[in-house]
Amino acid sequence: MAVGLLVDCFYYELGHSDFVHSFFSTISYHLEKEGWGTKYPLLMNELYNGKLSWIDVSDVKADLIEIEQKLLKYSPEYVVWDIDDLSKAPPWGDKINPQIKSLANYFATANGRTFFEVMGVAMDVAKEDKYDIKLKHI
Repeated sequence: MAVGLLVDCFYYELGHSDFVHSFFSTISYHLEKEGWGTKYPLLMNELYNGKLSWIDVSDVKADLIEIEQKLLKYSPEYVVWDIDDLSKAPPWGDKINPQIKSLANYFATANGRTFFEVMGVAMDVAKEDKYDIKLKHI
């Protein structure tokens, strides 16, 4: 099942639901030492659970810049596939594109854009048009 960001009538596809969950799991595991949503509540609780108010977009965009910078320090083998079951691994194992050098560019769409790029575009549109962002399963 594909997951993406819906802003008004614009849909920005991220990828399969397991892969999107892995993105959020990786952030929480490595960057939120006190647990899910403790450092980045708007991203991890609001957006992940379905909806982010356009009013909060600037704060979340700043968080995403910080997160991307921090994930640059982690090599791909530190990906967390599912924070609720740390024994799970990606279905492709360690066979990844050699261009993936860190967790900052590990999470990318089918067309090669990172989640950070896609989310940034969606957030710019949401802020400009004053529409909330919805995380949608299609």
